[in-house]
Amino acid sequence: MHIPKDFPDLAGCNGFADKVTVMDSMQKPKRIEILGSDGCSYPFLCKSKDDLRKDACVMRLNTMINHLMQANRQTRERNLHIRTYAVVPLNEECGLIQWVGSTTGIRSILMNQFKKRNVKIHVNDIKRILAKTSPSPQEIFTKELLPKYPSVMHEWFMESFPNPGEWLLNRTAFTRTAAVMSMIGYIIGLGDRHCVNILLDEKTGDVVHVDFDCLFNQGLLQEKPEVVPFRLTRNMVDAMGVTGYEGTFRKTCEMTLRLLCEHRDALMSVLEPLVHDLLVEWIRRSYPGNMSLEPIRELASMNDHAKKILDTLRKKLQGKLHGETQLSVEEQVDELIREATDPGRLFQMFIGWAAYL
Repeated sequence: MHIPKDFPDLAGCNGFADKVTVMDSMQKPKRIEILGSDGCSYPFLCKSKDDLRKDACVMRLNTMINHLMQANRQTRERNLHIRTYAVVPLNEECGLIQWVGSTTGIRSILMNQFKKRNVKIHVNDIKRILAKTSPSPQEIFTKELLPKYPSVMHEWFMESFPNPGEWLLNRTAFTRTAAVMSMIGYIIGLGDRHCVNILLDEKTGDVVHVDFDCLFNQGLLQEKPEVVPFRLTRNMVDAMGVTGYEGTFRKTCEMTLRLLCEHRDALMSVLEPLVHDLLVEWIRRSYPGNMSLEPIRELASMNDHAKKILDTLRKKLQGKLHGETQLSVEEQVDELIREATDPGRLFQMFIGWAAYL
């Protein structure tokens, strides 16, 4: 590959490694390695039948937010940031995602810890419990389902970082990065936050989110609506230490949300094109190769839908959590944490989201 003279330190592509690893997820993405001209190999995830333009746009948004956090003294001093990675859409149906090394999914971590305790997850038992209608969702969830699966995330942190100083540093990194992405996820209506789509960096404790396909509260339209604003389940809280979501998590949420609201115009400049792109994509999927009168009518209807989505985004960034009432940042965060940890809401989540973990 030819390297432009303006970028002499940029590595070129000398070829591809012979080995290709097929991943276990439904769409069977492939892990490939590009051999660089600098002698290094660069792993990527090659995905087909998936439009990665949404992911790329969210990465641009996250990069912008990282710059805003670096420019703000309070967030910079606490090293608040979002873990980003390169996303390269090749066309509307495939693309490359930078492989994020030294990470593992939360589900894998929890399953390994349960295995050490000889705790097995029986899906049929969980389905039976979730199908109950009495005494109440809160009681069923807290008294019957949760006791079957104890909180174990803190054990992973203790085993992974046995040095006390390192343990505190990485646990704090986990808490802060979880809080930052919780607020961003709330603003953009990010759903599908099950245990496979949230990774942990095994070296730093950072939270790394992947798969941004479910945006702008689309999770509320599912057969089993996602009625929580972000993932703050018992194991997430357990990993934050004795104060749980109080202290560091709550304070980081407040700082992040305040920063986002202060820069609402800049954020909307990135989000508005994404909303319209998503709606055009929906039309193309619904009417492939057909732009007759019916799709055009549908497109007009979707423009109205886009206005509603953008209005919702603006209201969130103006501090209007539900309806028109203006709330302080502290009030918003308090209500969001309450909703995210509400047993009655967690009981309603679809079984694959694993609200009990």
